[in-house]
Amino acid sequence: MNIALLILGMCLVTYIPRVLPAFFADKMNFGKRFEKFIGLIPYTAMTALIVPGILSVDADRWYVGVIGGIVAIALGCIKRIPSSVAVLGSVLSVMAIYLII
Repeated sequence: MNIALLILGMCLVTYIPRVLPAFFADKMNFGKRFEKFIGLIPYTAMTALIVPGILSVDADRWYVGVIGGIVAIALGCIKRIPSSVAVLGSVLSVMAIYLII
């Protein structure tokens, strides 16, 4: 029972700070610079998730991850393509390289 209460408490402690800004954000006015900063957070998070994977795909064939990263960057630079398509294209290019080699 103590463990269940501990888990419930941890859920509340992490959930409340995440949900409170959603209730109050529409009532606040933010500046243009702050809105631009908030708009760049998804790209920053995606980069933080992808770069370690690029560097640790395969120790023997390091170029596989680099090529996958280049494909992701190239697809990401194309306008109106969702970031999920860029990630999927990168994964497919790495799979193709493994099938060729």
